[in-house]
Amino acid sequence: MSAKTPAAARPIRHTHRRSQLRGKGWKSVWRNWELYLFVLPTMAYIIVFHYVPLYGLQIAFRDYSPSLGIWNSPWVGLEHLRRFFDSYYFWALIRNTLGISLYELAVGFPIPILIALSLNELRGGVFKKWVQTVTYAPHFISVVVMSGMIIAFLAPGTGLINLVVKAFGGEPLPFLTEPGWFKTVFVLSGVWQSMGWGTIIYLAALAGIDPQQHEAAMIDGASRIRRIWHINLPGIMPTMVILLILNVGNFMSVGFEKVFLLQNPLNLEASDVISTYVYRIGLVQGQFSFSAAIGLFNAVINFILLLTVNRLAKRLNETSLW
Repeated sequence: MSAKTPAAARPIRHTHRRSQLRGKGWKSVWRNWELYLFVLPTMAYIIVFHYVPLYGLQIAFRDYSPSLGIWNSPWVGLEHLRRFFDSYYFWALIRNTLGISLYELAVGFPIPILIALSLNELRGGVFKKWVQTVTYAPHFISVVVMSGMIIAFLAPGTGLINLVVKAFGGEPLPFLTEPGWFKTVFVLSGVWQSMGWGTIIYLAALAGIDPQQHEAAMIDGASRIRRIWHINLPGIMPTMVILLILNVGNFMSVGFEKVFLLQNPLNLEASDVISTYVYRIGLVQGQFSFSAAIGLFNAVINFILLLTVNRLAKRLNETSLW
């Protein structure tokens, strides 16, 4: 009987402990109600605009008709996905989307790191502030204005770049009408616009490195290159891993606005990506179920890539999003 008493009392103790923890949790919420009130609009925005629309994902598996509504539209299962996989555009869209994303990751990811490491070695002055201003200012330019600038700068007859080319005796280059130039124009202009923001993030991470490590390394005779390699790079490695995971999480989501604004019938062979195809099929041609299925496929691939890279980063570097 004495041996059964603790076992019988154990659920009561657990229930009492859970109730105590629940009471402490509500007391903490009430004590910090201003902070929760501050977060409430953001949570409401995410729920209303990101979670509630998930209800409409089922049209990807239906032959949706606006007159019938979602529930009354016939169920077709994976028919739209099979149609997309068998279509002529499938491999072209995958090739363009992956090509732009890989190009952007290979060029755009290391450049802010190099700029941040270089600026960190400067000891202040006008030049450092000037470089920071020049690299960060394009971040505030909207996508529409940026696309207009690109079109104006690269115009065959009056564009600044082609005027320089002609000044050196060359022929004007068809940057926006030749498919072979599209990926380079898109990626390099994106790097120019975003590298300043990435540089600021890495500079903040470099500011958190203990200066005593550099002092000890200098006493031991370490050169500046060795201190960058063995102190600065390991110090910002967690930030690099987190940003890499976030970039890979958006790997299949090439920016629709900029691609759409720079796209024309002459460069469509290289500029047609999944997001622009979804727009053209869904909103222009009215094939809502087909476009929803393609968008769902794209989101699932992004989600799988995010989980995979996050797990690999956690296993190899012990740094991850969760």
